[in-house]
Amino acid sequence: MPNPYLPNWEYIPDGEPRVFGNRVYVYGSHDLAGSDRFCDYTLKVWSADIHDLNNWTCHGDSFHTRMDRDHESDTTWSDRELYAPDVVEKDGNYYLYAYIVGSKGCVAVSDKPEGPFKLISTYRVPNNSAQLLEEGQFIDPGVLVDDDGKVYIYCGYLGSYMAEINADNMVEILPNSFIPDIIPVDEPFGFFEACSPRKVGDTYYLIYSPKMGSRLDYATSKSPTGPFQYGGTIVDNGVDYPGGNNHGSICQIDGQWYIFYHRMTNNTVMSRRACVERIELLPDGSIPQVEMTSLGFEQSLSPYRFTPADWACVLKGGCFITERNVIDRSIVQITTGCVIGFKYFDFGVDYSSKTMEITAKVRGCGNKGKMKIVLDHSENGEVIGTCDIGPDDKVIHTIVKSITGKHSVFLVFEDEYSGYFGEFFAGRALCELEGFVFHK
Repeated sequence: MPNPYLPNWEYIPDGEPRVFGNRVYVYGSHDLAGSDRFCDYTLKVWSADIHDLNNWTCHGDSFHTRMDRDHESDTTWSDRELYAPDVVEKDGNYYLYAYIVGSKGCVAVSDKPEGPFKLISTYRVPNNSAQLLEEGQFIDPGVLVDDDGKVYIYCGYLGSYMAEINADNMVEILPNSFIPDIIPVDEPFGFFEACSPRKVGDTYYLIYSPKMGSRLDYATSKSPTGPFQYGGTIVDNGVDYPGGNNHGSICQIDGQWYIFYHRMTNNTVMSRRACVERIELLPDGSIPQVEMTSLGFEQSLSPYRFTPADWACVLKGGCFITERNVIDRSIVQITTGCVIGFKYFDFGVDYSSKTMEITAKVRGCGNKGKMKIVLDHSENGEVIGTCDIGPDDKVIHTIVKSITGKHSVFLVFEDEYSGYFGEFFAGRALCELEGFVFHK
C-alpha cells in the first residue's frame, strides 16, 4: 500500500510496529479528522500478513478510557486522552503500556496480540521513587523485553528516563533502577519525546523525536541502560511538507527494514495519518536518512492507475490535504506557486510512443490557471506538459511527452492574471485536486 497505508478514514499516529508470528501489528494513538486536540479516548489495532502488506485488517478498539456505544471504560481513575502506547510479548501474553494524559498510566494484558486488553494495574512505583516516576509521568512509554528476560521501560517529555520493570508481574518498577537523561537534551541528541526501544543483534536502538519535532532520530548502545551514542536522523516529516511532531519506530518485516511514522493532514498538527518508508541498517549499525515518499510498502507506483491526491509527499505553498468525508480526500487551497509532488512512478519502457496523456480530476474555484507537469525536481525539472484550469468542476486533460523509467512527478500551479488588476487576484484558490492518471 502507498502512503498513507491505512484507509482514508483512519488516523493512527505514534505507530509502534511489532511482528508477532506471521503478522505485523501497528499500535498507536487515535486521532480524529480536523480535531483541535491530540488523540481521543480509544486505542485501536491494525495488522497485516508479513507477506501481504497491501491488505490491512482492523481489529477494532483494544482499550478505552471512556465508555462508547460498544464498550465500557477500561479505567476507573481517569477519563482523559490515551497517548502513544506500546505492546510487547512476554511468556505468551501481550502487554499494553499506556500513557493517560495527566493521570496514572497503566498496563493491560491479552492472550492475543490484537487484544482487547484487560487492565492489570496502574504502574507500581517504589515509595521513594524519583518524582519523574510518579503518576502522570510515564509519557510515551516504549518497552523492551531483552533476550535474558529482563524488561525495561523508556519514557519522557522534555527529558528522557528509563527504569527496569519486574518481569514477574510486568507492572512494578524495580527499586533503584531509575536512570534519568538516558538520551540527553543537549545537542546533538536534543531529546524531546517519543521513546521507542529496539534491539538488533547486540545493539540497542532508541528511536525518539528531538527538539526539532518533525524528525525521528536514533541513538545506539551496547547496553539497555546506556550510555547511548547519537546516530542521526531517520526521517523528517517536515521536508517540503506541512510538518509537525513525529513518533514511530523501526521494524524488520520479511527481511526488509522500515521506519513507521506519521504525517499531518487537515491543516492541523492534530489529525495524523500512518506512513512508512523503507530503510537500511548498514553493517556498522547506522541508518541512513530517507526521504518521505508516496511509496509506503510499494517499490514504485503505477502512473497508469488513478493516483489519489492524498498520496502526495510534497506540499509547498500553503496547500494541504483535507477530508471531505470518510471516502473523499482532496488537496485544497491551491494557489499560484503551490507545488504538489509524488514519489516515485515507474513509467516502464516504451520505444514506440512519443506522447501520452494526463487526466486530472479537479474542483474549480472560479478562477483561471495552469498546472505544469514537471519531472524529478519541482524547480528545475523537465516540464513535460501543461493543463489549463477553468473556473468550474471538471476533468482537465493534456498531451505530454512520453516518459520511460522511474521518476517523481510534481504538479506546479500558476494563475493567469496579470497586468494592473493582477494583484487583486493574488492568493485566490485555483482549484482543488482529487487525483490524476497517465494514459496512452
